[in-house]
Amino acid sequence: MTATTNYRAAERCLARQDPILGEIIRRHGRCGLKEAQREDPFQAIVEAIVWQQLSGKAAATIFARFLALFPDGAFPPPAAIDAKSDAELRAVGLSRQKIGYLRDLCERLRTNTLALDRLEEMPDDDVVEMLTQVKGIGRWTAEMVLMFRLQRPDVLPVDDLGIRNAMKKAYRLRKPTPERLLKIGARWRPYRSIAAWYLWASLENAP
Repeated sequence: MTATTNYRAAERCLARQDPILGEIIRRHGRCGLKEAQREDPFQAIVEAIVWQQLSGKAAATIFARFLALFPDGAFPPPAAIDAKSDAELRAVGLSRQKIGYLRDLCERLRTNTLALDRLEEMPDDDVVEMLTQVKGIGRWTAEMVLMFRLQRPDVLPVDDLGIRNAMKKAYRLRKPTPERLLKIGARWRPYRSIAAWYLWASLENAP
């Protein structure tokens, strides 16, 4: 289901369809979504869990401390994460809730009840349905996996605080409801993921 996206063509299409977004694209240059790709689906999910409800800067700091728990700061396999105590994980800034989410994710992988090797072939909605079975993974986290692991081009995470703030500012919205954001974003199809990256960039918060 994952196809190679022509990012240059997507940028031109978005700029034609939406002058406001076009100005953001002009200011920020080439889309960096491809460079932010995570090759390992497990890593993409763990990062998305760490990033939940945090600013980019705070999440990046916690994630760096998390990596420092492991040899050479390399991203760890599930068993290595599971071997860390709650106290060790708390010390790097992870909440008790997020530690529970990581434990559940690792357990599902250990027992082969989460088939991450099937993600590539699954439609977007099926990816969301499967991932949200994991404790603590909601639609936003699944959407981050779609965007940053699977490079799906048409995802608009309207529950993301950065996206809401960016659209509120760019489109001068008093109340950026999900319904309103989806309506504005309809003109960006089939490249809403690329549009989302530029919205984050407009806040200087692009992944």
